[in-house]
Amino acid sequence: MSLRLKNIIYTLGLLSAMFLVWHYRQGKTEEMQWITGKTMGPISYNIKYFDDEKRNFKYQIDSLLTIFNQSLNTYIPTSEISQFNKNQSFDFQLPYFHEALSSSKKIYELTDGAFDPSIGALINAWGFGPETGFVPDSIYIDSVLQFTGFDKVKFSEKTVAKIDPRTNISFSASAKGYGVDVVADYLIKNGVNDFFVEIGGEVKASGQNKSNDKIWTVGILHPNSDEINQFFYAIAGLENQAMATSGNYFNYHIVDGKKYGHTISPKTGYPIEHNLLSATVFALTCQEADAIATAFMVMGTEASISFLKKNEEYSGFLVYNDENGELQEYISKDMIGQIKMVE
Repeated sequence: MSLRLKNIIYTLGLLSAMFLVWHYRQGKTEEMQWITGKTMGPISYNIKYFDDEKRNFKYQIDSLLTIFNQSLNTYIPTSEISQFNKNQSFDFQLPYFHEALSSSKKIYELTDGAFDPSIGALINAWGFGPETGFVPDSIYIDSVLQFTGFDKVKFSEKTVAKIDPRTNISFSASAKGYGVDVVADYLIKNGVNDFFVEIGGEVKASGQNKSNDKIWTVGILHPNSDEINQFFYAIAGLENQAMATSGNYFNYHIVDGKKYGHTISPKTGYPIEHNLLSATVFALTCQEADAIATAFMVMGTEASISFLKKNEEYSGFLVYNDENGELQEYISKDMIGQIKMVE
């Protein structure tokens, strides 16, 4: 065999090997891992990610969320938050309670109290918590408001206490978002940078969906959706950001023909009634997005738009009824190119 022919064969072999390695790596990178399950009771989660090592993190994530629930789930009698609600003070044992309090204080102050985790007693009274509720009268509401207010809760890095022992804390308005952040942080610590984490509709996305080399996208439910008929109002693209939506789509009671939504105003003690139908917030953390979206549902359309213009580190997509009862939307200017209406 001539030297020239040997070189040709060698070159072809090398190119073939390089192609096989490239194809192997492409196959490894582009194969999406998809984990699903339940957490916080009946809430579903969906986690999609791309990992060169094709690791399945379901066991680790389920274990992580179990510990998370043991800290912040009011439906678990032995959880840290349940123990605190039964007593006047509590010493932290797990890392999540303190972080939930710190983030809540920031959003509580930023929204002038529209987001307030101390409304646990009001949530229970209206039947949206772990305790059996009813339709309370004005006298009862006024009495509960006397010990409602996040400024009545004091905490340090080691302990939390309340001025009035009757104050009841609930993170139901931000726990799903916080859970998303916890899972996202776990993936990042394990070298995963392209992921989509969703818990109960709250989302955090990083990098790209390598199945199509595009940013991750997620639908925003139409305000007229119900549990049986769900359809999208818009589709949002997420560029390394979190998204949370608040609205009274499914979680409500009908008593004597009147509908009571689950969003309770910390100011009045009653379920909110205004023209804002849906509030979607985009932020760096899902915990903040979740809390602010809830605050917007308390604040209403105009106050929410004013907030977004003043605090540009957050973006929003609001759906509301105008004076004629027609659906309208407001989009923060930096999200105009990332949100598309569904025809």
